[in-house]
Amino acid sequence: MGTSIIGSAVAFIIAISILIAVHEYGHYIVGRWCNMKVLRFSIGFGKPLLRRVAGPDRTEYCIAAIPLGGYVRFLDSREGSILPEDEGRAFDQRPVWQRIAVLFAGPLFNFLFAIVAYWALFVYGVPTAVPAIGDVAPGSYAERAGMESGDRILAVDGRETPDWEATLLAMLDQLVAEGRIDLTLEDAEGDRRPASLIVGADRTRLTEPGMLFDGLGFQAWRFPAVVGTLTAGGAAEAAGIEVGDRITAVDGEPVGNFNDLVGLVAPRPDVAVDVTYSRESAGVATQDTVRVVLGSAERDGQTVGMLGIGSADVSEYRYLRQYGPGESVGKAVVKTWEMSVFTLKMLGRMLTGDVSIKNISGPINIAQFAGQSAERGPDYFLSFLAIVSISLGILNLLPIPVLDGGQIVYQSIELAKGSPLSERAQIIGQQAGIVALLLLMSFAFYNDIARILG
Repeated sequence: MGTSIIGSAVAFIIAISILIAVHEYGHYIVGRWCNMKVLRFSIGFGKPLLRRVAGPDRTEYCIAAIPLGGYVRFLDSREGSILPEDEGRAFDQRPVWQRIAVLFAGPLFNFLFAIVAYWALFVYGVPTAVPAIGDVAPGSYAERAGMESGDRILAVDGRETPDWEATLLAMLDQLVAEGRIDLTLEDAEGDRRPASLIVGADRTRLTEPGMLFDGLGFQAWRFPAVVGTLTAGGAAEAAGIEVGDRITAVDGEPVGNFNDLVGLVAPRPDVAVDVTYSRESAGVATQDTVRVVLGSAERDGQTVGMLGIGSADVSEYRYLRQYGPGESVGKAVVKTWEMSVFTLKMLGRMLTGDVSIKNISGPINIAQFAGQSAERGPDYFLSFLAIVSISLGILNLLPIPVLDGGQIVYQSIELAKGSPLSERAQIIGQQAGIVALLLLMSFAFYNDIARILG
């Protein structure tokens, strides 16, 4: 069941509105602390849909029609004359260090939001998968390196990898830097051995979205479709399926793991299907096919098919990573720092050509991710918000004149030379910044459309 266009659009608008509000609030509140007069605080561009004027400065608070950004407008003497009582409160009349603080506050609040989001996730508990290997493709880099199904990845390039996220970050880091990935593996018997995936010049292709596992030739381990529990009176029990049986096909369509099984059963409520399973008895495996009339249940407002089974115990492969409120603060700060450094590295390597520019995402792809994460639950959506918030913070700190980072450069130059840049220099910088942003947006939209067209 795919994510609907409307669902993706709604999730995207909610996500962007939250992150823009956080970013602009950073500018707004620090400007207020610096005694700057705020004329308008707007979430979105264009015609205001909701508008309220409040406060001693009669600040206008707006929610506008185009939810792709926002802004805080400060009083500025360069835009016209100001009233005597407002003298000294214009943005350009405040000390340079205060202007820099206001500009930096937007990205800073995006990083702070990520820390708060990760803190909440760590307190609530993050479902975590141990980095274990599933299927290995014949003739692939993984097979040539000696990787086998069931192996666990203990470390990448000497860095411990307790979960898949840490594993992927470390793998991409070494892959891009060296064209190889050095692993420490542990087999089912607990024996450890090294393995090296040597890809050489193929490394850039492998950084394309969705290419890493397929290109290297292995998949992450997933829940096997083994019956761990039976629902009393359920469809499987009525058909004679037993605990320990492994489901291998539904109506002739192969089942490799529990996710495959759910994907085949869920769209068929109350439908009769042929279920093929294997059963081991006294060391001998037999296979059989039975006719099963699936049950049904309501899930998130939809009727889905139910086989009436639960998965086998997979606690050795999955666990809940959870910390106390105090410990979660440090964990959240470290997590935000690690994701920020990784994002910067990948961005820099895109500029050098070591990482595929296909990783640049536009609003269409972000909307799809927003919808998918919202569908999976609040914890996934919050994690998505944290990652996008970090990206937004980093993007705005780039030294492009139309962004916060470029304006900080202008203010820093004024601080160093004692006077502002000439108006001509600023205009040239603005024009160059607009061209750079248009190029970036063009790449992003091209990648979005290319993904849609396959």
